[in-house]
Amino acid sequence: MGLPSTNIVFRQQASTAIQRGNKGIAVLILEEATVPEVNPVIMSGNEDIPKTLTDENKEQISLAFIGYTNPPKKVIAYIVPKPVAGEGGTIPPVDYSEAQHYLETILWDYIAVPEIEDSAVINFASWIKSLRDTKKIKVKAVLPNCPGDHEGIINYCNESNKQQDKEYTAKQYCSRIAGLLAGTPLNSSATYAPLSELVDCDHLTKEEADEAIDAGKLILINDGKKVKIGRAVNSLVTLPDGKGKSYKKIKVIDVMDQEYRDIKETIEDSYTGKVDNDYDHKILLINAIRGYFSELEMQGLLNRGSSDVSMNIVAQKQYLKDENYKTPDGRGLDDMTEQEIKEANTDEKVFMSGSQKIIDVMEDIEFDIEI
Repeated sequence: MGLPSTNIVFRQQASTAIQRGNKGIAVLILEEATVPEVNPVIMSGNEDIPKTLTDENKEQISLAFIGYTNPPKKVIAYIVPKPVAGEGGTIPPVDYSEAQHYLETILWDYIAVPEIEDSAVINFASWIKSLRDTKKIKVKAVLPNCPGDHEGIINYCNESNKQQDKEYTAKQYCSRIAGLLAGTPLNSSATYAPLSELVDCDHLTKEEADEAIDAGKLILINDGKKVKIGRAVNSLVTLPDGKGKSYKKIKVIDVMDQEYRDIKETIEDSYTGKVDNDYDHKILLINAIRGYFSELEMQGLLNRGSSDVSMNIVAQKQYLKDENYKTPDGRGLDDMTEQEIKEANTDEKVFMSGSQKIIDVMEDIEFDIEI
């Protein structure tokens, strides 16, 4: 009698998706000569920043906490030892392995590494790609001048980020962008998000800005009154099979990642290892996820009527074929009805498929006026 309650859990997950997406978690990997006893440092606001950190690292954390519509829910600073010169004056590269190992075990959304060496950027991007594609850990990195060609890599390319009395490099300003993206609600986009603390940035013509955005670069523009993000795109340029142009949008990927987390968490908490894998329970799970999608439609994250979930007959047939499945009366796959295929025993495997349309935001507006 307990299983149907998971329908409620799915619906609750969906009904709070926007609120949870409003305030994500930003991670910074920072360098200090002395690593604090408590590491990482987990902060909910500027008041939590340790006084023992360098002024530069305090500033990086403060930049992340500016956020956008909201500040990030948390900023997690993982402190790594600042390399010191060895014999001959050679400074070894920073070792991120311990930080990366830890970060694979906790929940977060965006990461920045403000002192990352140019030579380390590609390897760091590869780690993020591996987390997303292989380990199914849906996180994103804001990296300086990194043509990652991947939805998990935000390629921040503004070299000039000018405040009234200070100028940041692209590297130094990635913390600000990571916090901004973490604080962007799921039902809006960071496109044209203003950076109110900046007075100027790189000056690009419209053609240059368009070319940069098409190349998967996140850039800033100065519209004459304020500095703002040009278009909230990730570094994805090459579209492989199964990925449309919407995969280039940071907002769309954020919604996808939230869905993945919600569904994975609820299935693991309420189904995996707890429920018989028979036809009736598969249908209960399918209907529960349908209800989750319906709630997302009501929340304005999915187009109404666009989402559906069903049993993946093609995958199920292939599995039964590989297992040389026979009905109790000895019939093979070719002699089974579709309903018999749906109800067949698939051991511990569950095969589902679905469809949906994530709602984007207004960005390209045409307005013709007749006079």
